[in-house]
Amino acid sequence: MERLQVPLYLAAIAVGVCAGLASPVVARAAEHAINPVLGVLLYATFLGVPFRQIGRAARDGRFLATILAVNFVLVPIVVWGLSRIVAHDQVLLVGVLFVLLTPCVDYVIVFTGIAGGAKDRLLAAAPLLMLAQMLLLPLYLRAFAGAEFVATVDLAPFVEAFFFLIVLPLTVAVLTQVAAARTEWGRRLEAAVTGAMVPLMMLTLGVVVASQIAGVNARLGSLLLVIPVYVLFAAIMVPIGVAAGRLARLDVPGQRAVVFSGVTRNSLVVLPLVLALPAAFGLAPLVVVTQTLVELIVMVIFVRLIPRLLPIPSPTA
Repeated sequence: MERLQVPLYLAAIAVGVCAGLASPVVARAAEHAINPVLGVLLYATFLGVPFRQIGRAARDGRFLATILAVNFVLVPIVVWGLSRIVAHDQVLLVGVLFVLLTPCVDYVIVFTGIAGGAKDRLLAAAPLLMLAQMLLLPLYLRAFAGAEFVATVDLAPFVEAFFFLIVLPLTVAVLTQVAAARTEWGRRLEAAVTGAMVPLMMLTLGVVVASQIAGVNARLGSLLLVIPVYVLFAAIMVPIGVAAGRLARLDVPGQRAVVFSGVTRNSLVVLPLVLALPAAFGLAPLVVVTQTLVELIVMVIFVRLIPRLLPIPSPTA
């Protein structure tokens, strides 16, 4: 399954599209399943990380500084320029700003690991990235969308999502690793969960797509304008991430992690926050979901592309 993971992920997306368009009942059930499924996926992801190395990763100041500079200095500059494409429509603008200004802290770790990136260091940076975006997002929204809009934002859903999608799976993964080091059942559980990573990713992709594809399809005319914004963002952030990683003289796994962190956005975690906006911004959640659909396809491509763009040097070289 690992050898065939790219076509399997594409198949899962296709199944999600067909199921979501064919049955509103399936779409509603899938929407309720997003957070539980994502939580299980993140549990499996965290379980595959050697937590004994997290302390060393957290002390990697060069990597952390690069990640923060890319996401909170360079990304806002890129987002400001690209957001001018939709600046005439405040609802589209707000959706684009919410999703592109918030770096991913969950399934980016999965894709980074698949591509041979430094997922342990990225995991160590996740709490800092989450805290920084919570503090800086209102400032960026004020600068890009206006002070009047910022007054409508409620951060409570953001904090709740962080607890249930990051803290809880991470804690259970640590406890499982402790049990695996001491008991036979713990070792069996750890092996079973980490071995199920590809099916769990397929399930997550299918559920997310099935839950939202009908809404995207119904408003496709209004949402078409944001698709080029998301594609251009991903394309621009690749050379920026590569350049930043090389400038910081990171190793190849670190450079790959920087690229994925710069490209991948916090769409699934920020979605509850956007859903809490006033009724006038009813299209904004679909703007965020459209980014999710574009990003999932981009990530499936990037897990193959980035290792070729940033290959591990051979011993002879």
